[in-house]
Amino acid sequence: MTVHPSLQTSIDAWTHSIDAISELVNPLAESEWNRATECPGWSVRDVVSHVIGLECEMLGDPRPIHTLPRDLFHVTNELSRYMEVQVDVRRCHTAPEMTSELEYTVIRRGRQLRNEKRAPEAMVRWPGGTEVTLGEALTRRAFDIWVHEQDLRRALNRPGNLDSPGASITRDLLLSALPKVVAKDAGAAPQSAVVFDVHGPMEFMRTVRVDADGRGTIDGSVSLGPTVTLTLDWETYVRLACGRVRPEAVSERLKIEGDQQLADAILQHFAITP
Repeated sequence: MTVHPSLQTSIDAWTHSIDAISELVNPLAESEWNRATECPGWSVRDVVSHVIGLECEMLGDPRPIHTLPRDLFHVTNELSRYMEVQVDVRRCHTAPEMTSELEYTVIRRGRQLRNEKRAPEAMVRWPGGTEVTLGEALTRRAFDIWVHEQDLRRALNRPGNLDSPGASITRDLLLSALPKVVAKDAGAAPQSAVVFDVHGPMEFMRTVRVDADGRGTIDGSVSLGPTVTLTLDWETYVRLACGRVRPEAVSERLKIEGDQQLADAILQHFAITP
């Protein structure tokens, strides 16, 4: 048996993004590892530590035994506390230690994925103690790695790969959340339609329609006379949807037509990542 064909897209996207991360950080000077990223409280070192830590957990490695400091302002709930352990335990690591551990982890994880024989429906352990299907786990890891690649690129002023395989997975995952954002979270009225017109390396237009019962659906057809149209570039879309920036910080990169109140409500609920 070989890797199930439906898993290969996620594995390829993961590989592309994590190789890009390695290429980005290998030449960094010690001071560059301390650059702040858009992830609250996290430096370049911290983002790479998070990547290493979660991939080690996917490999089945035991979690570090580590007590967090009490003054980490960005640790606000149990999930962030869980994630912070793998990060804080590496804050004293040097650049060579970071790059060598990343390289070793990528080699181990890459070997595991190349030898993956399970079906997409197989249940696997997910960080935090829950279980998800293998297909979902690989999709979510490809998404997470690409988003963190972009975090690092912005922090290091090294833009790129906004149209890579990981970007495609990220687009589909973020779009799948839009019906809930519009219909439930923002409270769009029944029979309304909201258009998202995104340009740049990943160009698409999607319409979220709210039916008479208040349920949202999404499609690629054009809506005549939508309630709201939001036009923005792909990178801004990602930064908003992943909670990297607040809408008011990128207002000059947003064009809103139609019901301003609904648009504001949508943007206030746009971030879907923890």
